[in-house]
Amino acid sequence: MHRVRTDDDVHATSYAARWVDRPVPKFRLPTHGLEADAAYHLVHDELNLDGNPALNLASFVTSWMEPQAERLAAETLGKNMIDQDEYPQTEVIHERVIAMIGRLFHAPADARTIGTATIGSSEAIMLALLSHRTSWRNRRRAEGRPIDKPNLVLGADVHTCWEKFTRYFDVEARIAPMKPGHYTLSAADVESRVDENTIAVGALLGTTYSGQIDDLAGIDELLTRLKRERGWHVPLHVDAASGGFLAPFVRPELAWDFRLPSVRSINVSNHKFGLVYPGMGTVVFRDESDLPEELVFHIDYLGGDMPNYSLNFSRPSNTVILQYYNFLRLGREGYTRIAQAMIENAQALTRGLVETGAFVALHDGDTFPVVVVRAQDPSAVDVFAVSDQLRRRGWIVPAYPMRPDAEEIKVLRMVVKESFSRDMVDILLGDVRRALASDHCKPRVSSSPDTPNPARRPIC
Repeated sequence: MHRVRTDDDVHATSYAARWVDRPVPKFRLPTHGLEADAAYHLVHDELNLDGNPALNLASFVTSWMEPQAERLAAETLGKNMIDQDEYPQTEVIHERVIAMIGRLFHAPADARTIGTATIGSSEAIMLALLSHRTSWRNRRRAEGRPIDKPNLVLGADVHTCWEKFTRYFDVEARIAPMKPGHYTLSAADVESRVDENTIAVGALLGTTYSGQIDDLAGIDELLTRLKRERGWHVPLHVDAASGGFLAPFVRPELAWDFRLPSVRSINVSNHKFGLVYPGMGTVVFRDESDLPEELVFHIDYLGGDMPNYSLNFSRPSNTVILQYYNFLRLGREGYTRIAQAMIENAQALTRGLVETGAFVALHDGDTFPVVVVRAQDPSAVDVFAVSDQLRRRGWIVPAYPMRPDAEEIKVLRMVVKESFSRDMVDILLGDVRRALASDHCKPRVSSSPDTPNPARRPIC
């Protein structure tokens, strides 16, 4: 939510009035327009104040693609993905992308892959959970049972969009808290929370908090047993936003996808390690039975019959085209090479951080190019101050506390993407060492008599 400003702040004249030769209001529509160059320079120059994407280790989102991909993106900017009748070949490519992702995730070979591209994983997750909630209600109605108390079992390591779903769609969130040293969802966590009103269990192939994997195999085994013993049909949805385009290439033996019988739906963020510009996600289902027909709208007022399953009616088509380009351009071998290179660079960054003696690594270094470290001695190093010092050099490295009940664990997280080279790793490590050698990253202890428990505050 953004509050509307009502003051008279203006862009002043600039470039010695070469282009911008009169004040331009910032918060109300100008009476007169500008020349194209003038408007471009005003916006372009203001955006220089944004962070540098090359130094942004906070974001998982792809920030670089090849010039050929950018040309395709520009050529398809004007195509609305929803308009299948006017852009039929775009829809054909969309279906190919869904089929490729379904096969990558071991969807049943004898069935057509059911799924859709979305704006991102947030929409993909909500679409999947809406399907599972509707299926649960339909089963309960057929059995003559109440449908007023649906719940969703998940771990505290999930993205905020999961909690948004429960709040927006009136589903009880049964969240398993974190504990120091335990930051993922286990089968025991699920067993103590699941019941006949559970519409689904949400588990992660890579949590953004710690770069680790939930106990997917154990949770699948539990849900399979509960179905056999109690007749509970509880689907497992795998949030593979971060790991869906990594695990198939660096750990192909890991059974996390439709090879597990309880997995009924999967989402992935193509704009992360699918190596596509934002925003694009994908949701795929095991088979047609997992997507209730009443959730698919058939639209005919744009031309022919166009089935639609989405929260957004208008959506860009160019990201889907870019994903198809990448699939053709890279293939399995190319994705494997890139994923392995990112992991090797992340491992080098981890080694360098641990060798300083200041940090302990928490993440899964074999599967994800995500580096998560905590201070070896929190009384000697404040990770928030380290983050602040790095920001002064241009690096964007987030520091944050873990979720309840592990709030006392404070971490730094760094996402190593395709464009982050080994040279950049070395430069970052040098800046970290300089920050640690200064007094700025040591906590300040307050000894005020008014503070019975001395509080640590970073000097920065």
